[in-house]
Amino acid sequence: MNKRQEEILAAVIEEYTNSAVPVGSKVLVEKYKFDISPATIRNDMAKLEEEGYLHQPHISAGRIPTDKGYRFFVEEIMGDQELSLSDQKKLQTELLKLKAQHQRLSRTTAKLLSGMSGNLAISSMEKDFSEFGIRELLEKPEFREVDEFCKVVEALDFIDENVDMILSKVKNNETKIFIGKDNPIKGISNCSMVVSPYKTKSGEQGVLAIIGPKRMKYAENKSLLDYVRKLLSASNVIVLLIYSL
Repeated sequence: MNKRQEEILAAVIEEYTNSAVPVGSKVLVEKYKFDISPATIRNDMAKLEEEGYLHQPHISAGRIPTDKGYRFFVEEIMGDQELSLSDQKKLQTELLKLKAQHQRLSRTTAKLLSGMSGNLAISSMEKDFSEFGIRELLEKPEFREVDEFCKVVEALDFIDENVDMILSKVKNNETKIFIGKDNPIKGISNCSMVVSPYKTKSGEQGVLAIIGPKRMKYAENKSLLDYVRKLLSASNVIVLLIYSL
């Protein structure tokens, strides 16, 4: 893949992440200011499709990223992103406030993160799981079909049984991204998951995870997990699972 094709792939992913609509060459020319003709972009998109990075769902439609395209983006193009200072301050302030009030930290942290991100959040301390954001999940185009929504809900029903398996696939203090069929949780191959295990000061094992459509904002989700993991590593929370759409 040459540099221009990398830029086209990144633009397709950015546009599809925001719109959930297959991306055509005209959109790329108009919105992303490529200094080349639509025909050249179409040729590059066709090449990316031949090599398995893009997919055309219908003959007359634009293209969407494949699992391979997302993987290349995450590993070769995306780079790291710091959580904004305002979000860092908000998380610190709210978590300290909740801790001072002796509230259930895992539950209230998940609620806080659901509110900040507009995503579905699930948290647990020991085996006590709580969830927030089902409404936000239903609003995503990928999950408006009943079958797709049911697959995700069914997987969440058994998430406590998958924690040990997830932990076995990721090292402590490592943030790992699973895309599509690489997802360790069966039945949700239409989703991606960002996972980050950690240990508290007392040595208890925890895990942070974000799960959502494959068009999720990977850099933002990774930076969010990285920062929250640092905060919770100093707390007594045992397990916190955050699912983001």
